[in-house]
Amino acid sequence: MRIPTRLLIFISLTASALAENWPQWRGPRMDGTSLDQGFPTGTTEKSQAWKVELPGSGHASPIVWDDKVFTVAALAETQERVLLCLDRSSGRMLWKTSVLKSPLEGKHRLNSHASSTPATDGERIFTAFLDGSEVVVSAHDFNGGQAWQVRPGAFASKHGFCSSPILFDDKVIVNCDHDGPGFIVALSRTDGRQLWRIKRPNNTRSYCVPMIRRMAGRVQMVLSGTKCVTSYDPADGSLIWMIDGPTEQFVASLVQDDRSGLLLMSGGFPEHHILAIRPDGSGNVTDTHVAWRTNKGVAYVPSPLCENGWFLIVSDSGIAHCFDAATGEIAWEERMKEHHASLVSAEGRVYFINDFGTLRTVKPGREYKLLAEAELGEKVFASPALSEGQIFIRGEKSLFCLGRRQVKTAAR
Repeated sequence: MRIPTRLLIFISLTASALAENWPQWRGPRMDGTSLDQGFPTGTTEKSQAWKVELPGSGHASPIVWDDKVFTVAALAETQERVLLCLDRSSGRMLWKTSVLKSPLEGKHRLNSHASSTPATDGERIFTAFLDGSEVVVSAHDFNGGQAWQVRPGAFASKHGFCSSPILFDDKVIVNCDHDGPGFIVALSRTDGRQLWRIKRPNNTRSYCVPMIRRMAGRVQMVLSGTKCVTSYDPADGSLIWMIDGPTEQFVASLVQDDRSGLLLMSGGFPEHHILAIRPDGSGNVTDTHVAWRTNKGVAYVPSPLCENGWFLIVSDSGIAHCFDAATGEIAWEERMKEHHASLVSAEGRVYFINDFGTLRTVKPGREYKLLAEAELGEKVFASPALSEGQIFIRGEKSLFCLGRRQVKTAAR
């Protein structure tokens, strides 16, 4: 069943009895959570449905729509960036289409040339890459045919490119904070024309994918980056509120604790901060809307997660923390080795997967409770996708599917 894009951000308000797709970065609510049921908690050998080798390389997460799985890759030998479509039931490659052919840009050693997770509305797949110094955003249909391609602006960063497109209403939104005149742009899903454009302050590289949801009685698009934390109206790009700092550069997306209503932010470089923010402000709220803050347990790259009143996070060096989301009190900490994939959750369980392919299933609570641990046997830098009882994980060489598909399993 196809769900209109404008409804995606409101699924968190009224849980559907239908199973969920995973249509973009961090899923249908842009926060790493799935309402589906029947996900595996056992070992990889018992739960692995299939494993297929992917061409090229990339750190982009897979996305899932009904019977298809999509991701992107960079082919070094041909200098192509390609969009891949796989059959959900078997992992068989259905098609591969070239989106861009261009010399590979310089990047950080932990980045890739295909790091931006695509997005889909069930009719088209939207991608973002870098062509030299220009951002390239493209739309392809479900047969791999190009619908449109536009170049919304320049981008410069010695660390490379990673700007995952997200969907809201009739728009494709791409954040392009960089070492220059940074911007966020909204493009028409139909033809790629610009609908609005935000001029970003401070001209400092960051890679935060915005989160869009209804908070404090209004729909807000929130993100950290370029020396500030900001909320915008995604309908027209107008500023709602701003917090100065607390540091220069950010990667991790924000999440919201549904119990307290607080936004949780982690960043970054060169200073390390976690902020809990009340989202009901207007204008500059630096001195009025930070509920709590800490310098402990901060993640730079991996995005955190909120589950049942707990705020879970893992640092790039691999130290996981569980906080009481309302108060900032630390419940526990645990070492998990180097970690760059973001956290995901389903059925009250949180999945951590480190750079070495160790997948841990953890029950959040006052004490650390490990439910299962599995080794994929391959390095992992991409964040998992969850849908209908299945976990899709993109490794250094392969795409893994764990679990058996459960139809119509979303929790009420």
